[in-house]
Amino acid sequence: MNNEVQQFKAEFFKALAHPMRIRILEVLSEGEKTVNEIQTILGSEGSAVSQQLAVLRSKNVVSSVKEGTSVIYSLRDPLIKELLSVAKQIFDKQLVSAISMLEDMRKN
Repeated sequence: MNNEVQQFKAEFFKALAHPMRIRILEVLSEGEKTVNEIQTILGSEGSAVSQQLAVLRSKNVVSSVKEGTSVIYSLRDPLIKELLSVAKQIFDKQLVSAISMLEDMRKN
């Protein structure tokens, strides 16, 4: 059982393990968007965005609703926005530590 939970967690984090997917989630943290809106914000090709959205959708990270000819995407769980915020705080701390270490090295 415990191994299954660890595998589930690993699969979830694999879904986040791509720069474009992280950026898509950041965009969707601001609210639901159509594929075209996401493409415009990211300045990326449609096929690349669609591929990454498909991965996120298959791992139940985002959800989609078809309205007319458009598909509107949103975060499946609003806690993902919180997860991204916590991750940013962790990265910021790591960067501050790295910068401090570099400054100490330059002094010596």
